[in-house]
Amino acid sequence: MTKPFAVIFDMDGVIIDSNPYHKISLRQFASRHGYTLSEQELKERIFGRTNRQWLLNLFGNIPNEQIRRYADEKEGLFREIFRPHCKPVKGLLSFLEMLDQQGIPRAVATSAPPANVSYTLELTQTGKYFPVILDDTFVTNGKPHPEIYLKASAALEMDPSNCIVIEDSLSGIAAGKAAGCKVIGITTTHSAEELYDADFVIDDFENLGLDKLNEIVS
Repeated sequence: MTKPFAVIFDMDGVIIDSNPYHKISLRQFASRHGYTLSEQELKERIFGRTNRQWLLNLFGNIPNEQIRRYADEKEGLFREIFRPHCKPVKGLLSFLEMLDQQGIPRAVATSAPPANVSYTLELTQTGKYFPVILDDTFVTNGKPHPEIYLKASAALEMDPSNCIVIEDSLSGIAAGKAAGCKVIGITTTHSAEELYDADFVIDDFENLGLDKLNEIVS
């Protein structure tokens, strides 16, 4: 008999393939403020982190009001750039429908701000599949700290060891593993080789079925 489990989704790079557009908006934002971001810096210092985390990484110890202003500026740029391209990752809708029909609990746990979460779930029409949604306002410690996945599993009333996290970023995979969850890596941001810490790696949701989920969590 298979044991009960839940699936916890990161948002950027998992529900939507948004990181190419985050990259454009980040570089535009950084250029406005006198910085040039390399591919390595984006992967190691920015992707998967809260706005507060990466802004402090970039600018040093700046006041909270400036953090909020910079975060709003960058995310406004992103939403404007991404809107014509916003669609679910391949196979996601049928995968979510399968989870729903099987009664498998689901949550979103993301480093994104609330405005981006509502924007994404509305444009992809996926909000109805997620009774639990945690954004960056729910945590003090961003990924790779496990806080968001510990809180998501608690909200789902599931032990972390019975939760499967789906993540695209290295910091997100580290957060999921540190929380005690199983982790599926998706290759929207990193190569399969870079996602070696994940328990399983997918390119999209097309061939991810219930048998594989049961195998991962068992």
